[in-house]
Amino acid sequence: MRALVVEKLADPDEALRWVDLPDPKFEPGKVKIRVQNAAVNFFDILLCQGKYQEKPPLPFTPGGEVAGIVTEVGPGSSLHVGQKVMATPLLPNGGFAQWVVVPEEAVYPIPEQMSFQEAAAMFITYQTSYYALHHRAHIQPGEVLLVHAGAGGVGSSAIQLGRAAGAKVIATAGGPEKVEICRDLGADIAIDYRREDFVDVVKRETNGKGADVIYDPVGGDVFDKSRKCIAFDGRLLVIGFAGGRIADAPTNHALVKNYSIVGVHWGLFRRKVPGGSRQIHAKLMELYRDGHIRPLIYQEFQLEDVPRALHLLGSRNTWGKLVVAIP
Repeated sequence: MRALVVEKLADPDEALRWVDLPDPKFEPGKVKIRVQNAAVNFFDILLCQGKYQEKPPLPFTPGGEVAGIVTEVGPGSSLHVGQKVMATPLLPNGGFAQWVVVPEEAVYPIPEQMSFQEAAAMFITYQTSYYALHHRAHIQPGEVLLVHAGAGGVGSSAIQLGRAAGAKVIATAGGPEKVEICRDLGADIAIDYRREDFVDVVKRETNGKGADVIYDPVGGDVFDKSRKCIAFDGRLLVIGFAGGRIADAPTNHALVKNYSIVGVHWGLFRRKVPGGSRQIHAKLMELYRDGHIRPLIYQEFQLEDVPRALHLLGSRNTWGKLVVAIP
């Protein structure tokens, strides 16, 4: 089979190269999948550079999310040959390859009407946002949700899931194109943070009350400013640190304004709570079938263009998710 392999640690355009590998062998308790699409994620860049928390031995194939067709299963499996699925391959045998063999617990069925592109783009972002909003923030209908980086992968999913939960959604994004994307996704109010102070807008739109839930995948200055527009009993969700700086969280301020700073580590939840991600998956598939959510895809690339896709992703000039077609 054809696959992209990291043979030396470097930037993706230097680290990745095409190789021909033997097809992976089926093993009991696992599922063999013919990959149709894979998603590109920022952690793939870090893996190539050797800067990710996981450091698989060389050589390895990156790619943490795939969608495809089941071609082989073991006796008693809940899956069947020919079924459409999404899956999360394990390193060192990631998803930028024509075939993967994945533990059955890491494979999730998808509706027939869902495209492989959408399925590949969906798992990590929507699972993270659903866990954040419903398990950690316990969002309620009528509450105000502020989503930062609303045109990004996790941000776009949070806008849609917030709307589906009955919240009033305010989103921030950089530039008029991304602001319009946030509106198209269902944000009630979209703020261009390059032109307006989101703190002032949130206070104005909530009559000074502030946002009940703030979804922050950026950190740094965005986190610091978010503390100024959070409501009484608010929940400030720490999703990640795309801004580069990990902000300090002064506990006296949280006490005086009576809000919670809530960590969101979906990967740890997935490991610690058996079946938890599968329950979320069932909820997400229901929301998809009912038309409440649909992954935002920036572009579909060919497998040989993965280095260019990763370069674009690293430049932070894209929106939504980037996916790769596997020939």
